[in-house]
Amino acid sequence: MAIFPANPHRLDPYKNFKFRLKWDGQYVAGISKVSGFKRATGVVVHRSGGDPSTVRTLPGQQENQAITLERGLTQDLKFHEWASGVWDFRAAPGPENSLSDFRKDFYLEFYNDAGQLVMAYKIYRCWATEYQAAPDLDGDANVIAIEHIKLENEGWERDTSVAEPQEPTLS
Repeated sequence: MAIFPANPHRLDPYKNFKFRLKWDGQYVAGISKVSGFKRATGVVVHRSGGDPSTVRTLPGQQENQAITLERGLTQDLKFHEWASGVWDFRAAPGPENSLSDFRKDFYLEFYNDAGQLVMAYKIYRCWATEYQAAPDLDGDANVIAIEHIKLENEGWERDTSVAEPQEPTLS
C-alpha cells in the first residue's frame, strides 16, 4: 500500500512548518509554533485473590496533554482577552470567570509544499491554563517577542473529511 495513495510518487512525509490554526471560524494571526498532540491512557491493575501471582491490566482514564501555542507579539488582543475570561482579577466576587465562553474549539490545518490542505485536526473544549503576555526582555538579543498560551483540552481527532489532494507536477 502506498503511504500517499493520491500521490504514489511521493516518498517524503509532510514538513512541520506549513500550518494554520482557526478559532471561532477565523484564522489566528501569527501562530509560529504549536506543540504536539498527546494523550495517555491510564492503566488499571486488577488481580483476583485466587489468580496466579500476576496482575491483569485494563485501560483506565484517558488524559489529553495540554497544547501550547506561540506567536509573535502584536497589537491583537484576542489571546489576552480570551485568557482573561478564565479568571478576571478585576471582577467582583462571583463572576470572576466567563462560564459561557471560556472554552473554544480549535481547528488545525496542515499544508504541503504546494500550499494544498492535506490534513486537519479538530481540538475540542480548550481553555487557557497559562498565558504569557510578554517574553523575557533582553537588550542584547536579536529575536522577536513571543507570547504563548497553554491550552487544556478534552480531546482531538483527525478530520477525515480532508482528503489527500493530487499534487501538482512540473511539466
